[in-house]
Amino acid sequence: MEVTDNTAATKNQHPVALLVIDVQQGLFEKSTPIYKVGELLENITMLVDRAHQSGVPVIYVQHSAAKHLVKGSAEWQLHPQLQPQHKDTIIHKQHGNAFEDTPLEGILRAHLVTTVVITGLVTHGCVKATCIGAQEAGFNVILVQDGHSSFSKDAVDLIEKWNEKLSAKQVAVQPTSQITFG
Repeated sequence: MEVTDNTAATKNQHPVALLVIDVQQGLFEKSTPIYKVGELLENITMLVDRAHQSGVPVIYVQHSAAKHLVKGSAEWQLHPQLQPQHKDTIIHKQHGNAFEDTPLEGILRAHLVTTVVITGLVTHGCVKATCIGAQEAGFNVILVQDGHSSFSKDAVDLIEKWNEKLSAKQVAVQPTSQITFG
């Protein structure tokens, strides 16, 4: 587990943080393409820009495993459309839930965050697990309705299913157009 936290805990304290989950090269190279990939990347970069403009912490999460998304490999790298700024935080994880065995919760608490906005890949895997993990840690959760996706042939159904299931568990599900940080 490694983390790069380039923000001082006393700076940019904000009750909201943006989590960008596993938007890594290898997931864009699957035989089944990511559903609505262009819209997904556009929405994520729009949210990152809004967060930066409002001084909201942006945390990128990168998954790694022994055989898939191997740490340091080309497939492990963030998608080139994502360009973390020096002040952003990058967390490395090995489990679906970005809170499991990482310093994520401590970093959020140091920034006095009470609400996390979650976007990224994949809907029925790490996005779902991180939403649940955030709730279990006591955070309010906003899932970006059109800001998560999958490379599954059933992506449309999975996205709809998990938007509904997580909404029923008190996760706020909102489209990119309705998410503001200021």
